Amino acid sequence: MTFRIFVVLFGAASLAALGQVLFKIGATGREQLSAFINPWIIAGLAAYALGTVFWIYSLSKAALTLVYPFTALAFVLVYAFGTLVLHEPTTVKATAGVVLVLLGLFLIST
Repeated sequence: MTFRIFVVLFGAASLAALGQVLFKIGATGREQLSAFINPWIIAGLAAYALGTVFWIYSLSKAALTLVYPFTALAFVLVYAFGTLVLHEPTTVKATAGVVLVLLGLFLIST
């Protein structure tokens, strides 16, 4: 996998994770369906859309078996954003899981 594809995949995963954080912000405290149409949700959808473009570009340049495991990077980034941006609690077990996911991505991509 080339460095360029890695950067694009990292961008796709980052945008997917950002979309989740924006969805969480936009959904928190809302109860009526109409309240879910707000700038945070729209920004989350935009992040997902751009991430999808990056994802499709990556699929056009590298093997699916190399590209697809990078969807797991989005889980890692959502966890990081959740703890750093949303101040959600973390545990040693969850952090160990994140490290294992990153190790798996390293092994697959090298």
